Amino acid sequence: MSHTALTDADIGRVIEMAWEDRTPFEAIQASYALSEADVIALMRRELKPRSFRLWRARVGARKTKHRQLRGYSVGRFRCATQKLR
Repeated sequence: MSHTALTDADIGRVIEMAWEDRTPFEAIQASYALSEADVIALMRRELKPRSFRLWRARVGARKTKHRQLRGYSVGRFRCATQKLR
């Protein structure tokens, strides 16, 4: 699914997942078929410039956003609003 095929609700959910500390980019890719680069491009397009810079700084400091960098085993986490697919 390319970012052009996403609905407004999907875009909102991707942004929400990208801001969450415990949701890795791999989870976004599994749910919406968006690579990390696609998520970054979507965030750059949808957020205000300052918000995007804050998000990039936050993501860069989080090992939990990349499954391979996690130093511990974490079970699958779903928030109450996440759809089961």
